[in-house]
Amino acid sequence: MPRQNLLIYMLGTAVCLAMTCMTHTVHAEEPAEIEYHEDVIYGVGGDEQLKLDWARPKKFDKPLTAIIYIHGGGWTFGNKNGHRDEIQKAAREGYFSATIGYRLAPAHRFPAQIEDCKCAIRFLRANADQLGLDREKIGAIGFSAGAHLVMMLATMDDEDGLEGKGGWFGWSSKIQAGVSFFGPTNLQSEFPESSNKLVVQFLNGTAAQQPEAYRLASPITYVNAGDPPLLLYQGTKDTLVPHDQALQMVEALTAVEVPGRVEFLIGQGHGWRGPEAERTFQAAIDFIAEQTNKTE
Repeated sequence: MPRQNLLIYMLGTAVCLAMTCMTHTVHAEEPAEIEYHEDVIYGVGGDEQLKLDWARPKKFDKPLTAIIYIHGGGWTFGNKNGHRDEIQKAAREGYFSATIGYRLAPAHRFPAQIEDCKCAIRFLRANADQLGLDREKIGAIGFSAGAHLVMMLATMDDEDGLEGKGGWFGWSSKIQAGVSFFGPTNLQSEFPESSNKLVVQFLNGTAAQQPEAYRLASPITYVNAGDPPLLLYQGTKDTLVPHDQALQMVEALTAVEVPGRVEFLIGQGHGWRGPEAERTFQAAIDFIAEQTNKTE
């Protein structure tokens, strides 16, 4: 899509919240300076093949920092294709980058979504040598429901479970840095009715009906001192994910001294266009690069 028309999107629409390693299809219009693959099978979720797209520079002299994109859509719609432009841009900047698909509700309720995302991270680690990425430098960027999944990847330790049965066991599913664009952090809190409907659909019931699911599906549940740095972006006029969600996560991270940043965009809602989108997208990439390279 044209960069000036880029829209950071959605836990939903305007009325709601957005196994072979190298099996792939090469994009017909692969840019000359990067290598780009679509529909790589990374695992199995139930009876579904799980797929991702990836890109990297054609020339590199050391393992690459990995930047993973996770789409939004209220856990119920959307797909990996929406971030194909972003992974190609990241590859042109010298990163390995991927956009991952995952199973959607209501056909697949929680924890299917986080199980699939964890499987994708394990796949990347298991195949890091072939893919050219540094398995100790994996960061993720997510949008709305995808941001929720990024924060789950960041805060959950391997022993917390929800690893699923997708494959690549024995590898960690923990990421080294994460960026959330207007993602929900505590599903046990109150949400506006429009977004609450999707939470209920995602978790197969209300908080009163499924209290343990609401606890287990909240990134804030897992925050501990060993978590990687997080960057949170949140609009102050978001009518789908209240900005209090970001505040709650900031307080939890501060309490255990996890490094990171939060930026509130005054007057912005559940997504933004134009220069602010360009600025924050680039800043997200830069944050992951900065944080994952601190150990060098």
